[in-house]
Amino acid sequence: MAKKVNNKKASDDQFNRAADLIGLDEKIRLSLNVPDRELMVEVPLRKDDGSLESYRGYRVQHNNSRGPFKGGIRFHEEVDLDEVRSLAALMTWKTALVDIPYGGGKGGISVDPSKLSPLELERLSRRFFRAINPIIGVNRDIPAPDVNTNPQIMAWFMDEYGMINGHTPGIVTGKPVELGGSLGRNAATGRGTAIIARETANLLNMNLDGAKVVIQGFGNVGSFAGNFLNEMGSKIIAVSDVNGGLFDPEGLDIPLLIKHNEKNKTIKGFSQGKAISNDEILNVECDFLIPAALGGVIHKMNVDKLNCKVIIEAANGPVTPPADDILFKKGVHVVPDILTNAGGVTVSYFEWVQNLQQFQWSEDEVNAKLEDKMVAAFHEVSSMMKSKDTSMRMAAFAVAIDRVAKSFELRGV
Repeated sequence: MAKKVNNKKASDDQFNRAADLIGLDEKIRLSLNVPDRELMVEVPLRKDDGSLESYRGYRVQHNNSRGPFKGGIRFHEEVDLDEVRSLAALMTWKTALVDIPYGGGKGGISVDPSKLSPLELERLSRRFFRAINPIIGVNRDIPAPDVNTNPQIMAWFMDEYGMINGHTPGIVTGKPVELGGSLGRNAATGRGTAIIARETANLLNMNLDGAKVVIQGFGNVGSFAGNFLNEMGSKIIAVSDVNGGLFDPEGLDIPLLIKHNEKNKTIKGFSQGKAISNDEILNVECDFLIPAALGGVIHKMNVDKLNCKVIIEAANGPVTPPADDILFKKGVHVVPDILTNAGGVTVSYFEWVQNLQQFQWSEDEVNAKLEDKMVAAFHEVSSMMKSKDTSMRMAAFAVAIDRVAKSFELRGV
């Protein structure tokens, strides 16, 4: 079971440890760890039955030293200000790590969207975007999809902003391709995860061809990552979703499983594999464990039961800080989320560039540019890891924080 993590405490701890590692000036440290702006809004919603509900919405703009604020908007009942603050900071470090000209931001509404009708969801989305309109802009703050939001919601956001300010496709990313979205965006986070797994295997002198891989979470990210790793020759021996997992030591037929999942919206009922629980899947012996669902799934209560050589964090924060320390001491290599899942924001940047140019790139061009960005970031992190004799997580934060700090100083703030 996932453990509820104090996101702000965890992100602050990671920031401070990495800042110590690079000897960051105390005054710059204080400035970089405080959000530039926090907006909390009321989002009233007239329900289909005529009743009125009110929801709390947030947009936190963490830092824009390197460019406009960038980050997703999530709809989830557990969204709160501390969570949005921590995720906004992580976006600052993530965009800096892959060296795209953005800062970091994040937003959300505390709501369970599954309890809303399609029309209620549209009204809520439009009302929220109208509420945050004063602080966003194509060169100021560019939102994107996140948990429980999707291309359709981005289309509503874009349309609502356009009603106020004129048609502006670049105001959000993750849009439908028909409305200016980028080819390759849907698969980008999973593709980036597979690229990072490949580079990690090379770094550790492991053979990815035939490597045993376990994927906890078979949604968009997990399924695409599984498909690309399968094409690279890896053996995907276990996967899971919210309904449980499947295990086959000889390897699951990933193309067939993806078709089953697309048709049934679950892996449950697939003809191959032994049923296992979401807790059990974490203990399966493997070369690569890829948590690609919830945060906090690997914690100090279950970390000693893991039986993997490498963890590739495709989800946000799947390994808690105490578990991360234990894994480092045990010699289990953990590739951090801000590197692994940066493919999504990288292709979001490509989408924004295409919108500004009013010109669409081919999917091959998008994928080639994504490959270049992910590989370059990986090698910068591995170089920092070796030079500082530290974990890959601390190395990733160190590279990102140093890059933001230099921009901050050069701007003369």
